[in-house]
Amino acid sequence: MEEMKVYTHEEMLDRVVGTKDTPARKKYDTDINNFLIGEAIKRAREAKNLTQEQLGELMGVKRAQISKIESGKSISFSTIVRAFKAMGVKTASLELGPLGKVGLW
Repeated sequence: MEEMKVYTHEEMLDRVVGTKDTPARKKYDTDINNFLIGEAIKRAREAKNLTQEQLGELMGVKRAQISKIESGKSISFSTIVRAFKAMGVKTASLELGPLGKVGLW
């Protein structure tokens, strides 16, 4: 019986999407990160019991823009900051592994 090769997550990404620093892999990594940020904004909004329309009012944008943000399609650093600040998040930090944490605002 032939043994099945087991691949790590990184090996599968290399084979299916492309190796690190290739345009396809960079786009994939960016898309995944944007999705995760959008998901974090959505979860924070839901935890505050806000609708997309209500968050939009707090940010000065329409509900459709909130939908785009939460789906990861309209993400910029300033948008992330505006969304979290509108929901009353006072501070945030970025974990940089061995370099420590950096305060974002």
